[in-house]
Amino acid sequence: MRIIISIIALSALAACGSGRPSGPISRACEASDRPGANVALCSCVQGAADATLSGSEQRRAAKFFDDPQRAQDTRQEDGSGAFWSRYKAFANRAEAICR
Repeated sequence: MRIIISIIALSALAACGSGRPSGPISRACEASDRPGANVALCSCVQGAADATLSGSEQRRAAKFFDDPQRAQDTRQEDGSGAFWSRYKAFANRAEAICR
């Protein structure tokens, strides 16, 4: 089990910091005014998004960078349960591998 977890972690880390942002999450991250947002971190977060969210879900989640209230509204929406579960998995994964 530890070997499988290690392989998954190494695969995710391989995508981290590998160049300019290439997806909607990394572009939104880099354009945000959050302290510490940089190419390496935002690329890593994009890698977590690629492993967890579909393209349309990434575009939806990228909007949260400019409008955090939108995330709260989405969380409380009827019918957003499946998306919100995947979004939470993405956030947890990004937090775990992109520190």
